[in-house]
Amino acid sequence: MFLYDSSVVLYIPRMLDAHRLRVFSAVVAAGSINKAAANLGYTPSAISQHITALQRETGLRLIERSGRGIEPTTTGLLLAKEAATALEQLASLDSVVADLRAGRVGRLSISYFASAGAAWIPPLVAALTQEFPNLRIDLRLLELAGELLDPDVEIFVEGAASSPVRGYDVHSLIDDPYLVVLREDHPLAGLESIRLPELANEPWVDNDFSRGACRQVVIDACALVGFSPGFHVETHDYPTAISFVAAGVGITVLPELGIGKALAPGLVAVPVVEPTPVRRISVRVRESLRENPAVRRIVELLYERVGPRRRRDREVPSRLTM
Repeated sequence: MFLYDSSVVLYIPRMLDAHRLRVFSAVVAAGSINKAAANLGYTPSAISQHITALQRETGLRLIERSGRGIEPTTTGLLLAKEAATALEQLASLDSVVADLRAGRVGRLSISYFASAGAAWIPPLVAALTQEFPNLRIDLRLLELAGELLDPDVEIFVEGAASSPVRGYDVHSLIDDPYLVVLREDHPLAGLESIRLPELANEPWVDNDFSRGACRQVVIDACALVGFSPGFHVETHDYPTAISFVAAGVGITVLPELGIGKALAPGLVAVPVVEPTPVRRISVRVRESLRENPAVRRIVELLYERVGPRRRRDREVPSRLTM
């Protein structure tokens, strides 16, 4: 179909310019182009150009002359009314975008391993909840989640197969040395430190999954001095292993962070030396979120938790590390 009448405006539907709608709404509210120009800080000519362009966009006559001034048409009044609702929604959307940009809303996934979770995650989440109340935090325990992970933030032990660093910024946290947990009546319990070879003939209580990175640190340290731990009992977490030690089943060697704030009465934790197994703990952050305020705050809070133990130099002499 062809239209030849030049008096008919051929309207091609397209997205309306929000700024022109705002200008038009200001003209309707002010009652004149000059007043709207003064309110908006524009020239009357610029206001007129916006109105003309909006009429061309919509294919509608929105204003008409009235004496020496102008007034909106019935169609213009209706558009101004509908525009007010749309502009209010756009303002709300702008606010959401600003909140997303500032990290105040949205969702973040944080993965962690059990002993780091017990020591660091509760106060970290408490602080984030207070500072970013509209931010949803999804917590994932690495030991249960397996390798199918793609978190925004992950606290991990370096060398763990489930923690690739491509696409992430990695921040070092601490070197976590291992100690041996013994009953107080054990012949070695009174020593300030215990050489690892002295534990070769002890009954060991396993405390990690067979392929766990934390367990491998201990296995490698023992191999370095010529023995393999004799595991009498297999458990998959530190608290259970410590309970077996308390029951007199054997000894267990675990990272300092895994011991928690206090051992049960009747137990002691003694540093292991010559060599000292050490696990290296870091946090990885998705590169695309490196400027996200909530993510930056997570790293700050972790630094605060590790305090003076924070690792800045990656070289740790005279210790077996992973």
